[in-house]
Amino acid sequence: MTVVAIVGKTNVGKSTFFNRLCGRKTAIVHDQPGVTRDWREGKARLADLQFTLLDTAGLEASSELSEDMWAQTQKAMQQADVILMMVDGRADISALDRRLAQLVRQAQKPYFLLVNKCESQTFPEEAYSLGLGDPLPVSGAHGLGLAELYQVLQPHITEDADTPKQALKLAVVGRPNVGKSTLVNALLKQERMLTGAQAGVTRDAISTVFTWQDQVVELTDTAGMRRRSKQDDVLEQLAAQDSVRALNQAQVVVVVLDAQKLFEKQDLQIARQVVDEGRALVIALNKWDLIKDKNSALSELNQQLQASLQQVKGVACVPISAVKKTGLDDLMKAMFHAYALWNKRVPTHKLNDWLKKMTEKMPPPVAKNGRRIPMRYMTQVGVRPPTFVIFSSNPAELPESYLRYLTNGLRTDYGLMGVPIRLNMRKRQNPYAKNA
Repeated sequence: MTVVAIVGKTNVGKSTFFNRLCGRKTAIVHDQPGVTRDWREGKARLADLQFTLLDTAGLEASSELSEDMWAQTQKAMQQADVILMMVDGRADISALDRRLAQLVRQAQKPYFLLVNKCESQTFPEEAYSLGLGDPLPVSGAHGLGLAELYQVLQPHITEDADTPKQALKLAVVGRPNVGKSTLVNALLKQERMLTGAQAGVTRDAISTVFTWQDQVVELTDTAGMRRRSKQDDVLEQLAAQDSVRALNQAQVVVVVLDAQKLFEKQDLQIARQVVDEGRALVIALNKWDLIKDKNSALSELNQQLQASLQQVKGVACVPISAVKKTGLDDLMKAMFHAYALWNKRVPTHKLNDWLKKMTEKMPPPVAKNGRRIPMRYMTQVGVRPPTFVIFSSNPAELPESYLRYLTNGLRTDYGLMGVPIRLNMRKRQNPYAKNA
């Protein structure tokens, strides 16, 4: 699929335009300059044209991360087939605009100059001095100028001949500064994400597709998730919301822990959120190379998991070092194993044989009417996560403790370790009730 990159200074409206073409608000938009730091990818549509669109970091003259952001933007330009340079139609052309325009010309790829925020269709004549051809006045906020953009893009957009494989959706989440972006870069084998010693470098949830042993994976790096009470500003709140959206859309979620600080309260909160959303869970113990007493650290972690995450007993905990690139194969194997369990089905006849054995081993409790609560029939009604239903004529009186007994039995007997299990009770309808 043709790749189109949007480049430009901070606050010219690239992310707003990106969201417009992708049809949904996937990029964080805010008036504060420099919100986007890593370039992000989306599936864009313009009438009958479909292409991959890259939203790049807003470039600044000088900041703590400016050189890294310039380098990331240049990488995006190298990957692109077409470059859209964007300037602000309400501001003067700056030296930074001219520097970027020179890089765009040197890329030796088709390029077009977009003058954004041109609701009146007027813009400074100075835009012609950038040497990028006739400027196209557009408005990302109001969707103006898209017909003209279609005309210039259309000759450069090619259709895919092959249908791509369905990608497994994997999200990497965790507290700030545990090494999520470093881990993503190690898995991708490239410096795709900005990293740094300071917390909060990543803001957007950035997705990248790669192949691991012939398996296509859509890998999403997310911003660090702190408790709401500790979120300092609106941008951090927006980034946290973006991380939650990525978690909800994922199939498997890797929660990254700092092995030097096991297990903080926020780590457990994030892991519980993954389980509550019904996602397959894998825990990555990062910075493992810095741990001296590894046996003690693993023992402590397992005790905390046993006490705090009983819903996913047996969850895979994989020691890794993102910096030294160790343990990555084990992590990916654990992730695919969790995905397979998340999709596992058990035949109905086996479930009912199993239910009979479990109720014989520990009979259901006695209801208020003096009779034992009957377990009539059991079936699996869904996967992702595995979801089961037991039919009974009196399900309301079955205590939670007995449901936990059955759930633990399902997990142990069918190997459903480390994935959420949904077990529900339903009342069996009396077929003669209407005739009574």
